[in-house]
Amino acid sequence: MSLKLHWFLPTYGDSRSIVGGGHGTPAGAAGGDRDASIDYLASIVRAAETFGFTGALIPTGAWCEDAFVTAALLARETTSLAFLVAFRPGLISPTLSAQMAATFARHAPGRILLNVVVGGEAHEQRSFGDHLEKDARYHRADEFLEVVRRLWAGETVTLKGDYIDVEEAALAKPPSPIPPLYFGGSSAAAGPVAARHSDVYLTWGEPPEAVAEKVAWIRGLAEAEGRTVRFGIRLHTISRDTSDEAWAQADRLVAALDEDVVRKTQEGLARSQSEGQKRMLALHEANRADGSWHDARSLEIAPNLWSGVGLVRGGAGTALVGSHTEVADRIAEYAAIGIDEFIFSGYPHLEELFWFGEGVVPILRERGLFDQGADCGSHVSIPFVGAAR
Repeated sequence: MSLKLHWFLPTYGDSRSIVGGGHGTPAGAAGGDRDASIDYLASIVRAAETFGFTGALIPTGAWCEDAFVTAALLARETTSLAFLVAFRPGLISPTLSAQMAATFARHAPGRILLNVVVGGEAHEQRSFGDHLEKDARYHRADEFLEVVRRLWAGETVTLKGDYIDVEEAALAKPPSPIPPLYFGGSSAAAGPVAARHSDVYLTWGEPPEAVAEKVAWIRGLAEAEGRTVRFGIRLHTISRDTSDEAWAQADRLVAALDEDVVRKTQEGLARSQSEGQKRMLALHEANRADGSWHDARSLEIAPNLWSGVGLVRGGAGTALVGSHTEVADRIAEYAAIGIDEFIFSGYPHLEELFWFGEGVVPILRERGLFDQGADCGSHVSIPFVGAAR
C-alpha cells in the first residue's frame, strides 16, 4: 500500500505564527507576514513535487485567492504535481465548471483534482450572490455533480432539476483521465451526496475513533449506491527530531496568540453552519473555558493530535505534533482505519514541508507506506533535520 500525500497552499499569506483563515473567515481577515506570491507558492509546489507528493490543495473562499487561476499559473512551475482545486458548485454553471476542468486536464493531463466545497457559511455564500440554505446547497450540489459526471462521460445532458437547469449541454472534448472528485461534509445532508459522487471523502483531523466512525458511515452509504470511496484527512503538522522540540514549537505558536483575537475568532466561528466546524470547536472548548489553552500540551486531544491551530483558524484546526517517528506512527494509525490520502500543512508552509519531507517521509518509505518521489536515503545530511529520526 502506498499512501498519497498532499500539501496545502496558503494563497492568503503565510507566517511563522498561526495564520487565520479557513472556514468562516471574512474577506480580507486572513493574511500573514509572508506574501503568497506565485514565486513563493512555486517554491512550495516544487518542494512538494521533489518529495513525491501527489498534489497541493488550493482553498476557496472570500478570504483567499481564486483556486482555479492559481492552479493554472502554477501548473507550468512543476512537471508532475497535481492541483487539488477547491470550488463551490452553484457559484458557477456545471457546464462551465466541467469545461474548465477538461481544459486544464488537456494541457496538464492527470494533474487536476477537484475538491467540492458546498459552503458552510450562509453569510459568505450571500456575498457571492448565493442565498440558498445549507441543506438546499447539498441538494443543488447533487444535481450539479450529476451534470458534470455525465458531461465528462461524453454525454449530451439535459437536466431540469430543482436548482440546475441545462439543455443539450456537451463538451467538445471530455477530459482524459477524468478528474477525481474530493468531497467533505459531516452533516446528514452531506453523506448521501458524498456517497453518490465522491472518489475521495475528506474529513478534518479528529481523533482516530471519530474518524473511524466517519469512514464506516460513508463506506456504508457508498456501498448502498454500488460504489466504493477512498478516504482522506486534512491535518497540519509539527514534526521535529525529538518530541520535546516539536512541542516547544507548539508552545511558541500558542504564546504568540492574543487572548482577544482568540475570543473574537471563536465567537465568529461559533456562528458557522458547518457541522465539521462545530466538531472542530468542540475539540478545544473546555480548554478555552478554563484558560488552559495557554499550555500547548493541554490541547493534545489524542496521542500527538493537537487542537491548537483551531483557536484562530477556521476549518482544519488540528495538527500532528511530535518526533518524526511519532508523526509517522499516527499516519500509520489513520491508514489502518482506512485513510488513503493525507493533506498536510504547517507554519510556515515551506519550512514545515521540509521538516516533514526530510523527517517523516523516509520513515514512511521504510515502512512500505509511501513509495513516490526520490528516496533521499536514511542518513543524508539535510538542512533542517540532520540524520536524526
